[in-house]
Amino acid sequence: MDKNQQTDRKAALEHYAELVHRFTPKSHLAQGCLRAFWVGGSICMLGQAIADVGASWLKLTTTSSLMLASVVLVFLTALLTGIGIFDKIAQYAGAGTVVPITGFANAMVSPAMEFKPEGWVLGTGARLFTIAGPVLVFGISSSVVVGVLYYFIRW
Repeated sequence: MDKNQQTDRKAALEHYAELVHRFTPKSHLAQGCLRAFWVGGSICMLGQAIADVGASWLKLTTTSSLMLASVVLVFLTALLTGIGIFDKIAQYAGAGTVVPITGFANAMVSPAMEFKPEGWVLGTGARLFTIAGPVLVFGISSSVVVGVLYYFIRW
């Protein structure tokens, strides 16, 4: 590479860096952290409240009340994603909505909603199971492998 090419390359890189700096939105880190903290905390508090209601009012065991909380949070997240509200919450709170159970439910339902024009069964329903299938297969397969390894290690 001769001296002119190096100079041109350097000028192009500087121009690109200037464009990136100009068009990249400014990050409001403190505000984003605060929003993520209070929204994520609220989701966790809702889950704990559901578990407490299940344990005290419905007289469920601890395990059953925690499962109830997970099911209700997944259902609410899927419902809110389906009607377009959860995406607005996620846009506001950022990483605060990626609390594992709600983030998973949103990740399952969001892509399926893109196929809504193709119909509820052949569009949304089929896409939902296309997304859920690999997750379930991996989860079940890895749990079997871990179970077999655990059996032989304990043996």
